[in-house]
Amino acid sequence: MENLNFSFNNLKTVFIIAELSANHGHDIEIAKNTIRAAKRAGADAIKLQTYTADTITLNCKKDDFLIKGTIWDGKSLHELYNEAYLPWEWHKELFDTAKEEDLVCFSSPFDKTAVDFLEKLNAPAYKIASFEITDIPLIEYAASKGKPMIISTGIADYDDIKLAVDACRNVGNNQIILLKTSSQYPAKIEDANLLMIPEIAKQFNVITGLSDHTSGELVPIIATSLGAKVIEKHFILDKSIGGPDASFSLDENEFAKMVKAVRNTELALGDVRFSLSDKAKKSKEFSRSLYAVQDIKKGEIISEKNIKSIRPGFGMHPKHLNTILGEKININIEKGEPLKKEMFEIFKNK
Repeated sequence: MENLNFSFNNLKTVFIIAELSANHGHDIEIAKNTIRAAKRAGADAIKLQTYTADTITLNCKKDDFLIKGTIWDGKSLHELYNEAYLPWEWHKELFDTAKEEDLVCFSSPFDKTAVDFLEKLNAPAYKIASFEITDIPLIEYAASKGKPMIISTGIADYDDIKLAVDACRNVGNNQIILLKTSSQYPAKIEDANLLMIPEIAKQFNVITGLSDHTSGELVPIIATSLGAKVIEKHFILDKSIGGPDASFSLDENEFAKMVKAVRNTELALGDVRFSLSDKAKKSKEFSRSLYAVQDIKKGEIISEKNIKSIRPGFGMHPKHLNTILGEKININIEKGEPLKKEMFEIFKNK
């Protein structure tokens, strides 16, 4: 299988990831059609999750393993992950479908066996989920494969992030992308704390982005304006499919709206330059400049009665007004003519 190599260095546009997650309805055709829909919606990549209930937790009903305070209350961790997991035997077909759609396809491994499995598929990157950021041996193992490492930071404090970043760098991998995340499902806008995006980039010298669980496109728009280079959103073909992640996933129309909003934000941000675009240069014709407001004869003294700074901008710059007041003009000009430097002796040899 061909490796879809890619790099996050020098990204010209925000890299937008559609997260398939559990939105497959236990049907591979739904999963493949979801990938195709993500392409239509404008995604750059599709992300899978590679685990089984037994590689991520224990089949245990003790209190520690029961979910409380979330949309999945009442289930054990094993029950949730057994419902949500993507069958490993589907992966190659889904990677192939993504390739057909010219989408980057990669995954979140949750243990070393998943990394080994994904290596056989030539996965071009690894995503470490927020709750796995403390699994330093997993991060080191995945990072040792030399692929870009995308790491969510939803439950991480400074020390957690530093440990994860150091784990990558300790095995010679500096291709690190940290995603600001609110690890609530769904997340509230007030918990987004997007000012951390530029701060994380500064503190850890990495590319930063957003893994978003809020509804709509507002948070991705703001993240883009703050320098996010990667945005990840859960994607579902149709919310009627249901499943553990349906309530905080975007369908094709919603995702396309979000992509358009991000792309428009990029257009609005532009780049840092003081030089004028061709459009701005054209508009500058309507700026102010110096014009004769009366007929002026050769040898006549220039005063504020016979010239003014007015629109349009085809005459001398208004900064020269005080310089030419009291000077003689060296040709006859009519009312409405722009003043030029060659009309005055004072500008000769300058």
